[in-house]
Amino acid sequence: MSILTLHDDKQKELEEKANKIRQDLIEMLVEAGSGHSAGPLDMADIFTCMYFHVLNHDAKNPYWEDRDRLVLSNGHICPIQYVALAHAGYFPVSELKTLRKFGTKLQGHPHRPHLPGLETTSGPLGSGLGQAAGMAKVALMDKKKWRVYCMMSDGEHDAGNTYEAMMFAGKNNLYNLTAIMDRNNIQIDGYTEDIMPLEPLKAKYEAFNWSVIEIDGHNMREVVDACRRAEATYENPTMIIAHTIPGKGVSYMERDFEWHGKPPNQEQARVAIAELRTLGGKIESEHE
Repeated sequence: MSILTLHDDKQKELEEKANKIRQDLIEMLVEAGSGHSAGPLDMADIFTCMYFHVLNHDAKNPYWEDRDRLVLSNGHICPIQYVALAHAGYFPVSELKTLRKFGTKLQGHPHRPHLPGLETTSGPLGSGLGQAAGMAKVALMDKKKWRVYCMMSDGEHDAGNTYEAMMFAGKNNLYNLTAIMDRNNIQIDGYTEDIMPLEPLKAKYEAFNWSVIEIDGHNMREVVDACRRAEATYENPTMIIAHTIPGKGVSYMERDFEWHGKPPNQEQARVAIAELRTLGGKIESEHE
């Protein structure tokens, strides 16, 4: 299925959906009393675009053979995938409140056998791109039209096996593979360029025979257009470097690496949801 142009009405719909997804994310984190905040918040716009505009998928038939595959490599941001899956109809939204509780389908890191809609079990960073590249290779060998999307963090580029996967994908011209990097510049111990400098990321991927597109990860049109451009590329895999703001939408979390791996408390959650509801009103007025 070719990705359609993002018209104004659809853009508004996606922005409103992302705002509601962020609110539900805050509520599930505070209910769990544990989990990651910054990364899930900053990837809300991208996951909304994926599940409500880009991916060819069917919540009523999650193992449909011809579905596009979305691989979450940085499994610690799984709360945002869980909320997107719930809103897309894979399971009831009410079930989000079971995050990290005993017996839940919503584990602290994704566990594929537990939850329809997940393509991999993830947690150890650096593994997802290799898994996604393998899926993409299989699709080309079997002459299938489905595509593979791999969500990655910037910090996991500290892991050497990421570069092995980059080489494999570039060498095999896996044009049906699109990776999206959450370039939020933080990891659990601080800022990426202080912990282990990553730049020049664009040049590194290009050196491994990838096409590279840099975007504002909070601009719905740029996200969709980048995916459309990747779909139209038949020479090599595509890396979309999405520049994002960690903790996006919650003022006291934004750009603060200390929110990488902790949830808000009750009062902090109340403030966050109030801010997001105000933002929702602005979205409505901007599209009138």
